[in-house]
Amino acid sequence: MPFGVAGDWTLDSAREQLDLLLRQSIREHMISDVPLGMWLSGGVDSSAILHYAATESSAPLKTFSISFQGRSFDETAYIREVAERYQTDHEELDLNPEVDLRGAIEAFAYYSDEPSADAGALPVWFLSKLSRTKTIVSLSGEGADELFGGYLTHRANRLAALARRLPRKALQLGLDALRVWPVSDEKISFEYQLRRFLEGSLMTPERAHVYWNGTFSEAQKTALLRSELPHALDSVLGGLRDRFAGHDDLAPYLWFDQKYFLADDILNKADRMSMAHSLEVRPPFLDHRIVEFAASLPASLKIRGSRQKIILKELMRDKLPPSVLRRKKVGFDIPAHEWLRGCLRTLMTDVLLDGASDHAGFFRRDVIETYIKQHQDRQINVGYHLWGLMVLFLWMKRWGIQAAASRETSVWRQEKTGIHT
Repeated sequence: MPFGVAGDWTLDSAREQLDLLLRQSIREHMISDVPLGMWLSGGVDSSAILHYAATESSAPLKTFSISFQGRSFDETAYIREVAERYQTDHEELDLNPEVDLRGAIEAFAYYSDEPSADAGALPVWFLSKLSRTKTIVSLSGEGADELFGGYLTHRANRLAALARRLPRKALQLGLDALRVWPVSDEKISFEYQLRRFLEGSLMTPERAHVYWNGTFSEAQKTALLRSELPHALDSVLGGLRDRFAGHDDLAPYLWFDQKYFLADDILNKADRMSMAHSLEVRPPFLDHRIVEFAASLPASLKIRGSRQKIILKELMRDKLPPSVLRRKKVGFDIPAHEWLRGCLRTLMTDVLLDGASDHAGFFRRDVIETYIKQHQDRQINVGYHLWGLMVLFLWMKRWGIQAAASRETSVWRQEKTGIHT
């Protein structure tokens, strides 16, 4: 991945160049001899793709969206505003407990090939299914966050650098105080964000970055497992740590996210869920020319204070509705904390307790039971932790994976089960 290639950009020159590159990329990505559509979230990324696609098309474009009606993170109002602006042939599906959530989750074990703890796979599954009713190719906005600094973790990295100047005892006192803070069913509540932020501030910068994008801490994994896992992540994080030099504190994290998080999570999720429905997804932001251009931009054209993806939003300022440009980023996943206390509670409990019994030589059942109880009793929010374990156990069951602990080290052993190996 490009790194450390600085360009002499001003806001005006960078905006002009990004405009040119997006036009080229989207024009090429729209070449198709089969029906083509677009994934629309109502955020700046997918809306920007739609804007440029509309300038290239003489016919109304097909757009598809997932809604969460009645919830604080629902994006329907923004989606419909953009769809109406460009007069698209729009369809949306409301994702709620009435649809077959369990059937989709159990299907992940087969179509994912390998386990992925990203709860966003569920809405992407249904979005792909909806899109395939009318199209075979869809354009999506993946990649813009990793290129231009769009994740909350990118701001958290800078805030944590300030927090680490405080005594560790002060940070720990803040965490202790949060124990009496009532937990919320919100997808990503303030309490949840603050707790994760303080926990990450007690870690090294590179470890905190992956922790904020994940779930279990190293201490939690140690408590959960009966044997020690190989420290494979250490060498990966070493590559991130080695890139901290100079005045650009953002570039190392973007490089890391593009190399690992984007490839192994975001794109992997979109690829597996879409191909399960024979749908091809194309992300125009990831044209190599745009990736190289983004790597040459200074951090000030990506993040400044609380403003993120500055160059992209400046480019779209006179093209998209102000409401879309001003809104906060909403992650494309599910209310895991709430659903694992409600509509998915039975599935989660059955899968986790069966899995804990089937793999008792590797996982500590008592720890899993404690997580379940504390979550259900609203002592803590660990919905994403439990989701990841549930997907892992479903995958292990589907493919006959056995976790066997040896005296020397932990061994993942795959056994023959019927026709599968």
